[in-house]
Amino acid sequence: MKTLQAQGPARADAHGMTIALHGGARLQVEILEPALARVRLQPADGYREPRTWAIAPQAGQDVPWQGRERDDRSGFACPQAQLQQHDDGAVTLRTDALSVTLVGTGTLALRWSDAQDRPMLADRASAAYMHSRRLGAVRHYLQREPGDRYYGLGDKTGPLNLHGRRLRTLAMDALGYDPRSGDPLYKHWPFVLSRSSQGAWCGLYYDTLAPCTFDLGCEHDNYHGLYRHVEIDDGDLDYYVIAGNTPAEVIARFVALIGGTALPPRWSLGYAQTAMGLADAPDAQQQLDGFIDRIAREGIPCSAFHYGSGYSSRGKRRYVFTWNQTKFPQPRTLNARFHASGMQVVANIKPCLLDDHPAFAPVQAQGGFVHDAQGRPVLEPFWDGMGAHLDFTHADTIAWWQQQLREQVLDYGIDAGWNDNNEYAILDDDAQCDGFGQPIPMHRARPLHGLLMTRASVEAQRQHAPDAPAFSVSRAGPPGIQRYAQTWSGDNTTSWDSLRWNIRTGLQMSLSGMFNVGHDVGGFAGPSPDAELFLRWVQACCLNPRMVMNSWKADGTNNVPWLHPQVTEHVAAAIRLRYSLMPYLWSLFERASRHHEPIIRPTFYDFPDDEASFADGDDFMLGRDLLVAPVVEPGATSRRVHLPAGPRAWFDFHTGERFAAGQVHTVAVSWASLPLFARDGASIPMAGAGAGIRRHDDPVRDTRLFRA
Repeated sequence: MKTLQAQGPARADAHGMTIALHGGARLQVEILEPALARVRLQPADGYREPRTWAIAPQAGQDVPWQGRERDDRSGFACPQAQLQQHDDGAVTLRTDALSVTLVGTGTLALRWSDAQDRPMLADRASAAYMHSRRLGAVRHYLQREPGDRYYGLGDKTGPLNLHGRRLRTLAMDALGYDPRSGDPLYKHWPFVLSRSSQGAWCGLYYDTLAPCTFDLGCEHDNYHGLYRHVEIDDGDLDYYVIAGNTPAEVIARFVALIGGTALPPRWSLGYAQTAMGLADAPDAQQQLDGFIDRIAREGIPCSAFHYGSGYSSRGKRRYVFTWNQTKFPQPRTLNARFHASGMQVVANIKPCLLDDHPAFAPVQAQGGFVHDAQGRPVLEPFWDGMGAHLDFTHADTIAWWQQQLREQVLDYGIDAGWNDNNEYAILDDDAQCDGFGQPIPMHRARPLHGLLMTRASVEAQRQHAPDAPAFSVSRAGPPGIQRYAQTWSGDNTTSWDSLRWNIRTGLQMSLSGMFNVGHDVGGFAGPSPDAELFLRWVQACCLNPRMVMNSWKADGTNNVPWLHPQVTEHVAAAIRLRYSLMPYLWSLFERASRHHEPIIRPTFYDFPDDEASFADGDDFMLGRDLLVAPVVEPGATSRRVHLPAGPRAWFDFHTGERFAAGQVHTVAVSWASLPLFARDGASIPMAGAGAGIRRHDDPVRDTRLFRA
């Protein structure tokens, strides 16, 4: 690694500053908005990543398919800042929301403060920026204080405060991951939300598709004091600094920067069912017919069924855009029956063709696969075979994908695509993609394909049903995926640990700017849950943005509401609670789309002045008015919950009992319990209560008011 050094004083004006570096590179600082600034390293030989697909600051306007030029400033106000030249050679730019100072003549260290002049960020005084000619890697070092708190980075495991951890943004197919410490998972999400020890909030987003390693205090070097850093693997250093008085302000500004959040159709808010075992069964269509009958007989509301990939399987292999007619002799009839029963249908689709797929040769002939330097498809292990990944930076491949989706999925009566196995974990160093005519090596394009695959699916669905709001699901992707799709924490494992730690992973995704999130209810892999664990998992997830029951169990069981008859009544009650709160939940989705607010969030999001809200815990806010306290301990007969200071009081949602704010309370619980609290002043629109609630689009029949 070589330290980047300034070559003379900075050139500065009211819009930014430019620092020339030895070797011909430049460091550019720009004020884009009063609370948004950008720092980019412009290499002497040009960007490695000349385009971005994440930055979309103009509301309602997507990024071009071929990407946005990295130096494009369109969509930003670029206001004038106050410029101050200090006697010691330092230069400061100040807006109403932030200030940035280049510390001293000939140095390369920036110091950032908020509107109250509280320190937000500070480059490490010694060697803040480094580059490796051998590896192509670039590092950015920042000072660190013991009391700093760090959040974000997407679908991360363990406690919410990431201080002290070393984490990677590199999408992997992480089936069976450790819910407390496993890393990386499925998303490439290089965004850190921080709270300094002085109480200043700040967002830091590194706009790169290259793999990143974030060291948030794990590493220590006696010569440099306390620090943290990011290493970008052969990509560009281009980062955005986002100021805000609260975490809410920072997150909202970040999500606006990356294009906002899609507002999905109302049916996608309902409970949905899927299970690989059902679609994998030899008599799959008969089993799904039986599910339709059983869900109606149990009187449990269900808004959608998600086909696992078994509809396209031959043995263990999966052949996207094909139907196994032996297992599904009349798929159109089955899909029509789902619709008649009030359920929409979503189908699993995969971006890799096995080498014996009937479409492999035609796609290869048009150059549609990720390929090596000789143009040959790069083959990687995939679903018990070898396959080649489709190249979604190739216009012909996008057209082929959309045609197949229409003809083999949507025309069969399926409503939406579930984009799965799209991590593009390609290890071949020679692999590259078309890049819309400007080839990109795959180590700088892996997450891009998950994004463009999902966009291709959504646009095909809009063309197929132009009068219906589009809905999609994607397991992987970078910032920008929230413009198109819902996501989840991937292939979790059934355990009490997964139940507890998945709650944090969902909240971490929300703090990162992914709002439409959830988990595989009951655990995807591993053993079948016992009755208590299954019930607690349903209760914990019934008030998440996404509620999908999904599983793949070696013993052949499936996570379905009637898995354990002794708790089916309580499972049904939790699902009906979701439907009774559907008007409130829908209002939160609208706020997520219009105002960039997380739907679920840790209590400190709404109560950042209550220091006790920062303690690691199992509670979360559902919007601003409801606090959910799932039971995550086996055999529990009580639940401790901290009700944050701020409101005059809190109320038990079910009984109306009043509780003092700013205190820890112990409440009794039974198997039927999901502790739920409303803040003083809450007004909760509801669709009613009880077994009569059947639909995701039931009207508001009741409003619950909570007043001290």
